[in-house]
Amino acid sequence: MDPYWVALMGAILLFALLAAGVHIGIALAISGFLGISFLGGFQQAVSMNVTAFYHKISNPALITLPLFILMGYLASGGGISRNLFDSLTLWLGRFRGGVGIATVIGCSCFGTVCGSSVVTTAVFSKICAPEMRHQGYNKSVSYAICASSGSIGMLIPPSIIAIVYGMLSGVSIGKVLMAGVAPGILWALLFSLTIMLIGRFKPAHIPISPIAATWRQRFVSLKLWWPIVIVAVTIFGGMYGGVFSPNEAAAVASFVLFAAYLMANVIRQKGAKRQQRVKEMKSLFTDTATTSALIFLVMGAATIFSNFLVLTGVATKILDFVSSWGLSKFGIILLFSFIYLILGCFLDSISMLCITIPVFNPIINAAGIDPIWYATIVIVSVEIGLITPPVGLNLYAAKGVAEPDVSLEDIIAGILPFLAAELVSLIIIFACPPISTFLPSYVG
Repeated sequence: MDPYWVALMGAILLFALLAAGVHIGIALAISGFLGISFLGGFQQAVSMNVTAFYHKISNPALITLPLFILMGYLASGGGISRNLFDSLTLWLGRFRGGVGIATVIGCSCFGTVCGSSVVTTAVFSKICAPEMRHQGYNKSVSYAICASSGSIGMLIPPSIIAIVYGMLSGVSIGKVLMAGVAPGILWALLFSLTIMLIGRFKPAHIPISPIAATWRQRFVSLKLWWPIVIVAVTIFGGMYGGVFSPNEAAAVASFVLFAAYLMANVIRQKGAKRQQRVKEMKSLFTDTATTSALIFLVMGAATIFSNFLVLTGVATKILDFVSSWGLSKFGIILLFSFIYLILGCFLDSISMLCITIPVFNPIINAAGIDPIWYATIVIVSVEIGLITPPVGLNLYAAKGVAEPDVSLEDIIAGILPFLAAELVSLIIIFACPPISTFLPSYVG
């Protein structure tokens, strides 16, 4: 049988398994293994895939991933998000939309210690959305702010998606991480502007909050920021200044958050409450191991499926096909971005990367497109999918912790202005590559 038909059958099997609810890692592994077995025999499939799987997940650079995941769990369980929001509300709460903007900034800062959009969305939807509703905000707008702002956590380092992209594509993880800083700030600005515009044209949805605070209270609240400041200096200053590698920065930042967690939740507690906190702390490490193992499974399985596509020659065939269209570099990126936006309606972030990178990246490399610029556009496109119905994970994360009277439809209705803001950001990054390439140029 023609290898191209085998590749098509493998792709059909993959999507059939995904539609049946099979985990993405298992679906990729089954499709790739059966495809290689069909082309080269069972023995070759076993030998080739075991070797590829081992080399992919035994890469020392991958230690960054569980450390960043641990940072996210420690931050969400250590009260950092609550402290951030309380401090920002004291500074911004008296302005129309101030509490919403405080949520956006809080999500952006929390992203420097979390790295997960879904976790950030869930944490802030539980803390901030009820407070916004208490201040008179419309329920759709309240949860939409949290769902959209949570996606900033995957742009600003640490970013799990950036690490996965770097490992699957071979692009420098440190450069991909730093490339998300400016787009993350851009998103925060655009979301804040969106909140201000909603407050301007629909004042009933975002009223002026009756929050008053003295300057002393505002400045005293800044002491709550110390874990964020230390982690940010460690990650950005260390990587930017060449002091730390991504692995070392992740290790130091994790230690800082672990110390903050101990001081806030264990050392200051006594008796039964301390025992409960110690038990919760143990669960954080268990959750970290479980989440990391699942991502490693997906990455190893993606390698198996990628090897299958290489054997079929389909990537080369697609490269020749796209080249025959005579598209410019901008045309190729525009085409791939559109595909990611469509896939985002149906697949999660890691699934999209695992399926598309083996096919798309050889075309990008052959076209001579800046890999960091392209990586940023891909990650931004993938993140837009997190708030795109019907499968946007941030929408479900917000709904999962929402108050009983809030439906998924309510959140979707409020998300549309923020979805438009994200699309605007994609156009800006597309039109101005230095936004994503300036900082990475200083990372070794």
